[in-house]
Amino acid sequence: METHPGYYTELVEKSTGKYSLATEEIERDLHRSMPEHPAFQNELGIAALRRVLTAYAFRNPTIGYCQAMNIVTSVLLLYGSEEEAFWLLVALCERMLPDYYNTRVVGALVDQGIFEELTRDFLPQLSEKMQDLGVISSISLSWFLTLFLSVMPFESAVVIVDCFFYEGIKVILQVALAVLDANMEQLLGCSDEGEAMTVLGRYLDNVVNKQSVSPPIPHLHALLTSGDDPPVEVDIFELLKVSYEKFSSLRAEDIEQMRFKQRLKVIQSLEDTAKRSVVRAIPVDIGFSIEELEDLYMVFKVTAQSQGRTPS
Repeated sequence: METHPGYYTELVEKSTGKYSLATEEIERDLHRSMPEHPAFQNELGIAALRRVLTAYAFRNPTIGYCQAMNIVTSVLLLYGSEEEAFWLLVALCERMLPDYYNTRVVGALVDQGIFEELTRDFLPQLSEKMQDLGVISSISLSWFLTLFLSVMPFESAVVIVDCFFYEGIKVILQVALAVLDANMEQLLGCSDEGEAMTVLGRYLDNVVNKQSVSPPIPHLHALLTSGDDPPVEVDIFELLKVSYEKFSSLRAEDIEQMRFKQRLKVIQSLEDTAKRSVVRAIPVDIGFSIEELEDLYMVFKVTAQSQGRTPS
C-alpha cells in the first residue's frame, strides 16, 4: 500500500459502473456475505464491500471474483480501511492462498491433498474412515476457502484469521487436524458423509471466544444444526493451544514443498478429466479407438501450447 499510493482509489474510479460477469456475481453475493453482522445490514457497509471486491476483480481479471472472497473481505473491512482491506485481499489471493479463488479452485484442491496426507501421517486411525466417508473434500472447500469464517462463530473465527496472517496456511491445517482429533471417536462411528459433517458442524458451532468483549453474534448454521443434546463449549484459545502442541512439527517450508508436489497431481488430474470429457463428446463412429483419440488429444494440446495458444 505504501509503495502504491493512490492505486486503490484509481482502481475504484476505473471500475465504477463497469459491467462484467464478476460484477454480476459480486452483486448477487453482497447481501450474503455477513448478513448477521450490523456493519453489513446497511448500504454503507455493502457499498464498501462492493468497491473492494470490484476493484480487485478489475486488478486481477484472471481471478475476477470467486465465492468466499466476499466473506473474507467483509471481515477485513471490519478491522481496517477499504484500502487496507484491498491490499490484505491481494496478499491473500496472490501469495498466501495461491490459486484458491478461481473457477477450478486449484489451490484449495492442492491443500486438500496436503490435508489428506497429513491426516494419514498424524491420525492414521481416522484417515481411512475419512476417505470412505468422503469428508475431506467438503472440509477443504468450506473450512479452508473461508478460513473457518463460514463454519465457526465470528468472534472465534477471527482469532484464527489473526493467526493465519501471522503464520499462513500452517495454522489452518493445524486447526483442521485438531478438530478431527477432538471428534475422532464420534467420526469413527459415523456411517455416511452427512452424519460426519453434522458431528463436525456442531463442534465448530460451539467454539467460543471467552475473551471477546463484544456480544456474541448469532450463528445461523448453529441454529439450523442444533441437536437435542446440550452443546459442549470449546474455547478457541484452547483449541489453538492443542493444535500447536499436537501438530507443532508442521513447518511452513515443508508445506510449500508438499504444495509443489500436490499441484502437479492436481493439474494432471484436472487435465485427465478434461481429456476424458473431450473424448466422450466425439462421435463413436469416426473410426478411432478411445486410446487413439486420447493420443490425438495430447498431440493437439502440445502443438497448441508450443504455438502459445490455449487448446480448446
